[in-house]
Amino acid sequence: MKILIADDEQVSRLMLQRLLTKWGYEVVSAEDGISAWEQLNRPEAPRIALLDWMMPRRNGVDVCREMRAKRPEPYTYILLLTAKDAKESVVEGLESGADDYLTKPYHPQELKARLRVGIRLLELEDNLVQAREAMRFKATHDALTGIWNRGTILETLDREITRSQRESVSLGILMGDLDHFKSVNDTYGHLTGDDVLREATARIQACVRPYDAVGRFGGEEFLILLPGCDAKATAAKAEQLRATVGQPPIETLTGPLRVTMSIGAVATENWPDESAKQVLLMVDAALYRAKEEGRNRVAVAGSAEHEDAHHPSLEFSSQGQQKK
Repeated sequence: MKILIADDEQVSRLMLQRLLTKWGYEVVSAEDGISAWEQLNRPEAPRIALLDWMMPRRNGVDVCREMRAKRPEPYTYILLLTAKDAKESVVEGLESGADDYLTKPYHPQELKARLRVGIRLLELEDNLVQAREAMRFKATHDALTGIWNRGTILETLDREITRSQRESVSLGILMGDLDHFKSVNDTYGHLTGDDVLREATARIQACVRPYDAVGRFGGEEFLILLPGCDAKATAAKAEQLRATVGQPPIETLTGPLRVTMSIGAVATENWPDESAKQVLLMVDAALYRAKEEGRNRVAVAGSAEHEDAHHPSLEFSSQGQQKK
């Protein structure tokens, strides 16, 4: 555990540093409030800070207030060291955001005990943060493949469509569907099907840029967003993805399987005024055409798909089995 000592009195600072080092802590020191503030805002900043109340340039209470106003993560446990023992002073220190205080002169064993309390609180805080992040991940990611789930990838599509229209930059959208995937589950079982989905996902992710978005749109359907890609680049990426997923065979529990993917593609540069829903309908219709034309191919949305996007009876592929 790294601890910050902020005290303008050199003797007091050195004595406290030796004591904490003896107890096994890593110690960082500062001689005024400004230096303490800088230390607490660095990467890998100390998780515990022992701040003297009275310091030049910025006192310990001011540092507390600024830390709590900024609310950095992970949480920093702050213990004020003060010669003031009046109740109003204690209240002021705690209301500034300090977690605890010690009145000088203090007994070393009391300091040791209060530090242990701080460490326990930090451990609880870290556990809560981990639980929160785990819940957030589960809420936004697909459990099997680890990529964005349907709700999240559709929210991302909405944002990217809005951004592409605001900045007049093309957005490439791909919808890929694994061919004859139902027969994989029926013939080899769902565990083998899971292997296929995970490996196909890994191949897709290896083929896109870090800032592209990949989500599981349906059972074996993927929605891929390519910011900044025009029609030519979108079609080229779709062909690359199709080839990457199709070769080599995927190793599964029941042996190697060759799996292919059909892809529908559209770039907003050709349809800059369409909504997210209409673009999605277009790329879905293009995927349907790729399936009809023999599978394992790319179909780029054109005027026919644009007309279909405004047809009220058109349904997304994930609502039926007609493409499989």
